[in-house]
Amino acid sequence: MASPPWAGAASHEQFFVLLTGANSGVGLGIGQRIIDEFLASRSLSSHLILIPTTRSVSKSRDTILSLRAHLKKTAKNSQQLRSRAGHDYDPQTAISRVHILSIQVDLCDLRSIYSAAKQLVRGTVSDPTGVVTGVKIPRLDAAIFNAGIGGWAGLDWCLFAKQFAQVGIAQSCTFPIFKKALPAATLDQRKLLGDSASDLKTPPPELAEVFCANVFGHYVLAHELLPLLSRSRPSEPRGRVIWTSTIDAGHEHLNFDDFQAQKSRPPYESSKRITDLLCLTEDLPNVQKVSSAYFSSSATADKPIKPRFYLSHPGVVCTPLFPLSWILYWAYYAAMYLARWLGSPWHPVEPYLGACAPTWLALADQDSLDELNAERVKWGTSATRSGRVAPKKSEVDGWGWEGKIETRDVLKRDPTPGVLHKLRGRKWDAEDLTEDKRMQFEEDGRKCWAELERLRIAWEEALGEGEGK
Repeated sequence: MASPPWAGAASHEQFFVLLTGANSGVGLGIGQRIIDEFLASRSLSSHLILIPTTRSVSKSRDTILSLRAHLKKTAKNSQQLRSRAGHDYDPQTAISRVHILSIQVDLCDLRSIYSAAKQLVRGTVSDPTGVVTGVKIPRLDAAIFNAGIGGWAGLDWCLFAKQFAQVGIAQSCTFPIFKKALPAATLDQRKLLGDSASDLKTPPPELAEVFCANVFGHYVLAHELLPLLSRSRPSEPRGRVIWTSTIDAGHEHLNFDDFQAQKSRPPYESSKRITDLLCLTEDLPNVQKVSSAYFSSSATADKPIKPRFYLSHPGVVCTPLFPLSWILYWAYYAAMYLARWLGSPWHPVEPYLGACAPTWLALADQDSLDELNAERVKWGTSATRSGRVAPKKSEVDGWGWEGKIETRDVLKRDPTPGVLHKLRGRKWDAEDLTEDKRMQFEEDGRKCWAELERLRIAWEEALGEGEGK
């Protein structure tokens, strides 16, 4: 096995990042922004090893070529890099510090997830363009879970007109009630099980497509990557898992009697509500009784320090995730810019700008995140009228901004300025947090973890995966 090009760097100057759904939209923006901010903030001898995932080799190749083109442009044109390196700056020096590999994974195919995880944990990873081949990944410093599908059919124009008349364009473009969801699709059991389908007397539970792509697939992937994300000693930088949610994932979007949103709820918003509950309650006392089993395995017996979950969303960006004709696409694009100009803090609009919050969570100093109790917050990308972006605390229904009960007077005195003020961009019908709501949020988190664990174990057994396999 040949030594990788970063082998000469000290271990603490090697930074390994896995990024799902990287071939377009916010995922590609995160890849670009990770490159830019890594080069601008880390030492001149540090190396970034970025591993974007796609569903095919051809998409991986295209993604890598696109990210390399961005890297070359940054290295050539960045005045910040020039000033850091001095008068003898050579763009190739910066380019040589970024290495882009790729693996293929389909988050709606559990066998693909297990295979990808085994490749990362036990095998080798390559670059389909042939620059780097067959390298071992010793750890993951950050896994950014961005991939997902929307499951939308289009717009309800009557609801659009009603909401616009009642709350205005900024609120309508931030918390829309007029998106029409497609009927929930259930994944083909026989295709998911493969050759093992005929051997099972009792099939595992069904999986809905949007639920699997947005939550459950990543949930299984993170569990299988624990050997790379966990740590042996407190002195080692802690592994991070950054989950992608959405700004609008209220309590009303999740029905525990229809957990995968196959009947009664829009599946995208339901999946993101589960994501919020999953991340924000993981360490809470009543939830740990359930979640602790997820982080325990013989593969991590010598690595007792589990990774930390962080929660993010990109704000409102214009991507192909929502199905619109080109005329409506550009009309919506213009409306989002108008919402930002009218004062909405939640409209970065461009995917590269929307990538601010997840990129910050991946690269920020651990002490800084700990001081902020960042794992207790849903971090969204905010934008000023001029397009200057920054991470901003987002209100979560039943949790508030950081799990604290704050009166309206306290919220008004929030010292953060401008678009970062807690009440700036608040949903029109948001209710203040109460102790009862906070307790219900924790209980809902426990129920989410219990159901996700039930599904994981059932499918692990059905596919013959797990301990000793």
